[in-house]
Amino acid sequence: MQAKDIGRELFSGRKALYDRLSGVFDNAGIEGRNIVAPIDWYVGDHRWQSRNDLYLRASEQLFEDAALGALAKAGLQPSDIDGIVFVSTTGIATPSLEARVAPRLGFRSDVRRVPVFGLGCAGGVSGLATAARLAAAEPGTRWLFVCVETCSISIRLDTDDPAALVATALFGDGAAAAVVSTEGMGPATIAAAGERQWPDTLGIMGWRVEDPGLAVVFDRAIPPFVTAELAGAIDGILGDIGLARSDIDRLCSHPGGAKVITAIEEALELPPGTLDLERDVLRDHGNMSAPTVLFVAEQLIERGLPRRTLMTAFGPGFTCAALTLERK
Repeated sequence: MQAKDIGRELFSGRKALYDRLSGVFDNAGIEGRNIVAPIDWYVGDHRWQSRNDLYLRASEQLFEDAALGALAKAGLQPSDIDGIVFVSTTGIATPSLEARVAPRLGFRSDVRRVPVFGLGCAGGVSGLATAARLAAAEPGTRWLFVCVETCSISIRLDTDDPAALVATALFGDGAAAAVVSTEGMGPATIAAAGERQWPDTLGIMGWRVEDPGLAVVFDRAIPPFVTAELAGAIDGILGDIGLARSDIDRLCSHPGGAKVITAIEEALELPPGTLDLERDVLRDHGNMSAPTVLFVAEQLIERGLPRRTLMTAFGPGFTCAALTLERK
């Protein structure tokens, strides 16, 4: 059956739609806590305001849980934080989300705020690298990096676009946070970072702004593009910081989808199955956009970090973001 035929079947009839949508989430292995709205919410007629209102309500709680969890692991209080880098692409908040939650969480009134929008799936790596650069620019300061995405809110039931069907099966919601400083805390050092953007690739990945809400842009060429282009991009980024692929002990990649994970392994000539943690996170949580790679990193830390890890993620642009983690 062609993808568009499946899409028409999925989006025909409200009762059938509800049953199929529930089945899609079950089959994708996405647990209820990874979807911020109940399944029947998607059957209703939700437009921009309704969708963004849900984003604000859900994201504040996700931010709070992730931020307090990271601070607890670091043995810090919110008042110990000098700056916050916040990344999100699935909703709009002005004042931005970190400003909305800061007073009740106990952040200082002089905490610096760096909200970043539009990085998409690359935001987990790019945002963490930004926090590291800010910490390095002012040694002794402590920066909290938080990324929150509610991808499921963008699921659209008013279209038979194959990309919408892929998004329905793939997306999950989530948040992640990390404390970054020059004080020697934590399991690893962020040693270097870099990015590569390919020309004439704006249509590969992103959002289209439409009347009912955001419409996902997924080009079917993403896996073959990754297979063809990733090695050169990674070699270029590593070359800029004086490293080669042979200096990297393990990749920690954003698992955008099953085919993308396979494409990464093929592009970098890794044995099939090397990116096992990436597959585990995708299976258990779905593609949460920016936070997903940090879920992989957490699993890798629990397993035991190798000497040098390269974190990578793709995002709108079309962009590859990367940074190196060196075990302490």
